[in-house]
This record gives sequence, structure tokens and C-alpha cells, in this order.
Amino acid sequence: MNQVFTRQALELDAQQEVERITRFLREEVLHRLRKQGAVVGISGGIDSSVVLALAVHAFGAQRVVGILLPEKESSPESAELAHLLAEQYGVQTVTEDISSALEGFGCYRRRDEAVRRVFPEFEPSWKSKIVLPGNLLEEDRLNIFSLTVIKPDGTELNRRLPLQEYAQIVAASNFKQRTRMAMLYYHAELRNYAVIGTPNKNEHDLGFFVKYGDGGADVNPIAHLYKTQVYQLARYLEIPKAIQERTPTTDTYPAGSTQEEFFYRIPFHLLDLIWLGYEKQIPTKEIAEAAELTEEQVQRVIADIERKKRATQYLRAHPVHLE
Repeated sequence: MNQVFTRQALELDAQQEVERITRFLREEVLHRLRKQGAVVGISGGIDSSVVLALAVHAFGAQRVVGILLPEKESSPESAELAHLLAEQYGVQTVTEDISSALEGFGCYRRRDEAVRRVFPEFEPSWKSKIVLPGNLLEEDRLNIFSLTVIKPDGTELNRRLPLQEYAQIVAASNFKQRTRMAMLYYHAELRNYAVIGTPNKNEHDLGFFVKYGDGGADVNPIAHLYKTQVYQLARYLEIPKAIQERTPTTDTYPAGSTQEEFFYRIPFHLLDLIWLGYEKQIPTKEIAEAAELTEEQVQRVIADIERKKRATQYLRAHPVHLE
């Protein structure tokens, strides 16, 4: 008799999963990589918080270092929550402000140069962000990016983002993630520790990461977990409530941008359920019933998943070489 597909399909045995990941981390870091501990970049977000907690379970607080990597456009809340997390787990922290390095790369200058080609009136005091069309469940629109700028008085302007300007803004902004990863490896090599990555399944499989930036690490312990499952581990690990309740953001653009508006276009609890059903080859009708959506909406989300996986395949590819 076939089991009915429901929202409960995403539920984990959190204790068992934490124990499994802990064993995996010990085996990979201590035995295969022959490192003595772990470095984790912590941002006050749910993923890095869960990874830090898992590292403490695996190696003990004395062999885990949390690295804060703010820059001049970072949200102050990120550092506050990262310190709260580190204090709860008794982990040493190091703060490295990467603003000067980004200035040296021309990160802000190159980005704003492209922004001004779209908004010639753009001023240094204004903020900007890239966004996608609205909720995928409400309308079937392709992933065409727009640029939003915000004046000091709160006035928002939005225009479609041409490909050249989009590419320059993204390429310049990616200096942030790549600079952070370089700093993480400095602190890891200083101690003979491993860099523990923080991408979850949504980020890894759909390409929501920067190659050789936040996608670079020695071990990725949660890349098999959907975002909603990461939250399940967070509850079990007793991650501070303020972190669990924080809306996931990119913390990349000065105007701030939620992960949903910048990339996913659908709440995680629905995305994950539809994606799991798709992977398990559950009929669309059953997925729709479990998600309380129409079959058309489910098909729309599945098509978007497939597009994102195809378009970002190069991010997950290893460097090629001749045999």
C-alpha cells in the first residue's frame, strides 16, 4: 500500500541526524584531512549557526573558532547575533573587517559604476539591491532581475536590469564572499584547522552561492539538508531564538535583500516540500494536495528548480583537466 505524501515527509529524527553529521565531521576532519579542529564563518544566520553548533558537538568548543567577517555594508544585527551564538557555545571568535580589502579590489566602486548606468541620478548615500519578480506561486514569470535603489528618505525606484549591468554588479559583489573565504583559510591554516562550509541543499543544488567564495570549504556538513530541515536541527541544538526567528537574508547588498526576493521566489516550507516530492517522483497531484496548491503552481515551481539546477551546474563542477 502506497504511503500518502504529506508535509511530514520533510521531518527528521534530529538527534539521529546530529549524531550522524558529528561522526561524519570527525572522520573527515580528524582522519581524512588530518586537521585538528574547525573554523566556521558565522554571520548570525541559521545555516552558519547550525554548522558552528555541529562543529562544537564534533570537536569541542576549544577546537572551534568562529570568524566574523563584516564589511561597511553589513547589517549590525549579524555581528550581534554571531556573538550571541558564540557565547552560548563557549567558542572563541575573531573579527576581521574586510572593508579595506574590498575597497582595494574596487568592489563598491565597480558595483556603483554599473548602478549609475541604470540610475544616472544614483548618489553615494543611496542604497541598492537586486530582486527577482514576485512570488512564483502568483505568476509565471521568468527569472529576470530588476535593480531597486532606495533614497535616504525611503523612496524606492525600480528598473529592469540589463544583462551587462547585472553581470558587473554581481561580479563586483562576489568579491565579498571570495574575500571572506580567503580570510577563513588564513585562520584555518594558522591553526591547522579545516574550513567547515555552511551551504544547505537549497543553496548548493540550486546554485545560490559564489564559486570559490561561500561555496569553498573543506567539508560541507549540511549540503544534503533542505532549509526547513536545517531549522529542525536548529531547534534540537537550541540555537538562540533570535537567530531562528531572523528572516534569511543575503547580507550582500546595501539595501538588504531577503533570500526569497533575491533568489527563491517562494517560501522555504513550500519549496522544500515540492522539491522533495519531485525528487521522490511523487505525482504532481499528490504534491499539490500536500502543499495545498494547484497542480499548475507545483509544476511552475518544479520548472524553476530544473532551470536553476541547469543554469548553475558550472558552479558545482570541479576544475577540468586532461587525463
